[in-house]
Amino acid sequence: MANQLAARLNAVTPSVTLAINARAQELRARGVDVISFGAGEPDFDTPENIREAGRKAIAEGRTRYTPVSGIPELRRAIAERSVATRGAPAKAENVTVTVGAKGALFNFALAALEEGDEVVIPTPCWVSYPEQVRIAGATPVYVESTLEQGWKVSPEALRAALTPRTKAVVLCTPSNPTGAAYTVAELEALADVLRPHDCWILSDEIYAGLVYDGFVQRSIVSVAPDLAPRMVIIDGVSKTYAMTGWRVGWSIAPTHLAKAMDTVQGQGATSTATFSQWGALEALNSPPTELDRMRVAFEARRNRLVAGLRALPGVRCGMPEGAFYAFCDVRAWLGKLTPMDKVLATDADVAAWLLDAAHIAVVPGSAFMAPGHLRLSYAVSLETIDKALERLAGAVSTLV
Repeated sequence: MANQLAARLNAVTPSVTLAINARAQELRARGVDVISFGAGEPDFDTPENIREAGRKAIAEGRTRYTPVSGIPELRRAIAERSVATRGAPAKAENVTVTVGAKGALFNFALAALEEGDEVVIPTPCWVSYPEQVRIAGATPVYVESTLEQGWKVSPEALRAALTPRTKAVVLCTPSNPTGAAYTVAELEALADVLRPHDCWILSDEIYAGLVYDGFVQRSIVSVAPDLAPRMVIIDGVSKTYAMTGWRVGWSIAPTHLAKAMDTVQGQGATSTATFSQWGALEALNSPPTELDRMRVAFEARRNRLVAGLRALPGVRCGMPEGAFYAFCDVRAWLGKLTPMDKVLATDADVAAWLLDAAHIAVVPGSAFMAPGHLRLSYAVSLETIDKALERLAGAVSTLV
């Protein structure tokens, strides 16, 4: 019995990227220059004023436990920011500060889901959504979107996926892995579908601060405020403020659900690191100067990478509205033969081949429920993008 693991883990699918990451680390250890497009984090340093706030918190002895739901100052700031940006009522009592946005999603899964429940997830989707649903004993239900649809689920497809067992619907805009973001009209159409169904609406808005070309970013709660009593907003400072390692995210939820999520966190992480919370407070109170600088850089990188990918034979790639990912269709490469007489049968094969042949690490689309695609993060410099595109072109030219 002591060696028997929990059966719930049998439902969790191992990450398809593990072999790629292990191989990349092996090559780097041998001195190979591997270019990684896999990172889901900005390559910028955390702004100095935020780092100083963290150092100051430590110097002033703010190193003890905080309330489970977070320090009051940060919870108030999060609520006030949400009211200002989303136009929807929110108070500190609705906020739970978590160990990253992933912690907020996990709290929700354990607080709200159980066996027999279904959670509707548009695909391509972030890898942790379905796995957390399964760990909670519920069942993920996928709704496919396509490049032709701008990687956005249609109201008709969403309606067809809803059943009396639907406990929650996940919406991520801008999206990981596609960078697609919903317009106001598109959100209104989805809200019309969701309005008659008694289910939670889980809106992951961690990339909301990173949109381009003047895209108007709106939260579904601002578009459909009548749905606020069953809506959970997931957000954090990781992406917008280059603070991934600080591990500060949060949820904004109706009071009774917020208390339940606090209960889960209280028996798990307890609370987020104290100095990190003070750093996050400084981030929310900072002028947007550094954010604007990062956004401008990401937009230039996006344009360069997408143009380069589109120039490769057989590649199809949309122009993402936000986040920092390009999601490209490489199904035209499947069935091709490499110089080593290896047939590229899957996107995982393509990723492994690119790592060995071009020393470029990418994430296979099958990890995001979209086989035949690749995700490339443009959280790298323009110079790195140019070097990688040269390597990609050289590698692809060898396929037959």
